[in-house]
Amino acid sequence: MRPIALEDYIGQEHIVGPGKLLRRAIEADQVSSILLYGPPGTGKTSLAHIISHRTKGEFVKLNAVDASVKDVREVIEQAKQNRDLYGRKTILFLDEVHRFNTARQDALLPAVEQGIIVFIGATTENPFHHVNGALLSRSTLFELHALTHEHALEAMRRALADKERGLGLLPLQADEDALRHIAFVAGGDIRRALNALELAALTTAPDADGTVRITLEAAEESIRRPTVKADESTQYDVLSAFHKSIRGSSDAALFWFLYAVEKLGMDPMTFLRRLIVASSEDIGLANPQAMVQSVTAMDAYHKIGWPESKYVIAQAILFAVESPKSNSIPLALGNIYAAFERIGAAEVPLHLRDAHYKGAEKLGHVGYQYPHNFPGHYVAQQYLPDKLANATFFDASEMGMEEKMRINQQRRRSSSAQ
Repeated sequence: MRPIALEDYIGQEHIVGPGKLLRRAIEADQVSSILLYGPPGTGKTSLAHIISHRTKGEFVKLNAVDASVKDVREVIEQAKQNRDLYGRKTILFLDEVHRFNTARQDALLPAVEQGIIVFIGATTENPFHHVNGALLSRSTLFELHALTHEHALEAMRRALADKERGLGLLPLQADEDALRHIAFVAGGDIRRALNALELAALTTAPDADGTVRITLEAAEESIRRPTVKADESTQYDVLSAFHKSIRGSSDAALFWFLYAVEKLGMDPMTFLRRLIVASSEDIGLANPQAMVQSVTAMDAYHKIGWPESKYVIAQAILFAVESPKSNSIPLALGNIYAAFERIGAAEVPLHLRDAHYKGAEKLGHVGYQYPHNFPGHYVAQQYLPDKLANATFFDASEMGMEEKMRINQQRRRSSSAQ
């Protein structure tokens, strides 16, 4: 049931809909090097299949799992002959390109740069993590979106009706709830949906009149809920979603944490480390207790393990999300790093230098005023190097407990101005 024409292709209207760039390129047989990136079963290989039927050039398919550098070089050499002798282009489709190591990707690069081959790569992994930067920069990236249940339903109904390539010649009757169950469990993966439909059709005993009826029960036996995939890209994305949710949603932060640990099998420590960072980066002095809660949760995880510690960790997550927020700490650090670039080396003011030795006074290491000897335990004096004497790096916000620090800062600055 793999489509051989764009008219039969299901989904991805954002890249192959009427008037879209990739559709126009395919129809004109002017496809340049491209990368197709998206979840399994979304139509990456099907698009390459359509291109192979549309092009007047040579179309070669390799699978990155078993293709070697020798295989790539043979394709390139044949492509040179096709171009030089017959004026024909060669399109190389490399499936699962993320499995192609750096050496094999490097072997491709010169041929792509010189236009000897048109490269089409397909991957389920984030290409920015797994594809050579030079190869990526010379290819147009098209992201395919996960298909919907309706797309899977459409594909199955086509298969049931198609007498040439589908199941149309079989005496089949599929209940609507059976088809919807397959579509739902397949999660929009058309390949899984069609495989399950075929399995149900071939393993279900016919009725007395010879009709094979695919019921909900048969559908449930034909497709199982998939284990959730936790590749490197997915883990980074979930961890990113967790940290960003700490800034704004208790529900989402708790969801992504439990989803990662319970469904993806990720290590709770990964999220505890991120929670501790967020307690300073995003909450900081607005509520210092967030850090205490986070570190305590990590300690609890080490001492009592999983799953018992999930209650303590959930408490720390919820405390962090519902705390007042401040990013004054990362801003202060950023200001200081910027100052490093401006001033180069920094000399310690004489009155701040170590004076616990004989001869310190002769070197001018005097003048330090002990703040506890003054009212309010503060005295205005220079603490920064001369080049930054009047610089301000940390500005307390008005959030939570930082409000008191802000008032204290204002008082000190007012005193210094006098």
